[in-house]
Amino acid sequence: MNTTFSCVGCGKCCNDHHVSLTLPEARMWAADGGQVIVLVEAFLNNGLGLPVQQREHAERRSALVRSAEADAYVAITFAAYNVGPCRNLDEDNRCRIYERRPLVCRIYPMEINPHIALNTGLKECPPESWEKGPDLIVGGELADRELSELIMRSRQADRDDIHMKDAICALLGFRTTALKGDGFTAYLPDMNEFATIIDELTGQTLPEWSSEWQFHVSGEEIAGQVVAAGAQVATDAQTNYAFISLRAA
Repeated sequence: MNTTFSCVGCGKCCNDHHVSLTLPEARMWAADGGQVIVLVEAFLNNGLGLPVQQREHAERRSALVRSAEADAYVAITFAAYNVGPCRNLDEDNRCRIYERRPLVCRIYPMEINPHIALNTGLKECPPESWEKGPDLIVGGELADRELSELIMRSRQADRDDIHMKDAICALLGFRTTALKGDGFTAYLPDMNEFATIIDELTGQTLPEWSSEWQFHVSGEEIAGQVVAAGAQVATDAQTNYAFISLRAA
């Protein structure tokens, strides 16, 4: 089935969405006075928290870390914190930084994760967006080679940035993760400190971090599985992060 797409300028994709950022984009967002949210998830080396078919992709965008007696793979996303309209959206729903907008904005409405297919029904774009315009997908393949290259750039940035993100989190004191599929831990760092740490680490050889990660999970059953795998579960009350559950209420 072929898919066409044409942006109608409704601005819905620019409202209430935390847009993932590459490391340079996160630094630019901070310089522009914006807030970055840090979202963390991880899976254990025994596969807990991860469908088998997604392992290769997940490992490549994750840092191998320790949690008590277990190895874990932690994925860290820096995203533009947008509650309501994006700070760069003007009164006419036009982007004020269009020429330097984040990579993910350029890729929309396509997905970055190769295991997630485009589902037009889950997008907020109005129906007319999909009724006309240039070909987006033809015969199951992306029609735009430039768009394909942008998606590959985004995936590569995830891989290239992960160890720096882990180092930044260590210096910020962010060491609690959620189990992939169970939720995210979400941090809102002080942006001056965030920017200073990025600047200090840029171009430097990253040290080996000895601090370990612990898991915040949604319930006792999952906690038991994490502990049985040899990993550490957070027991103290959360102080510097929020837990975003992905489990049905």
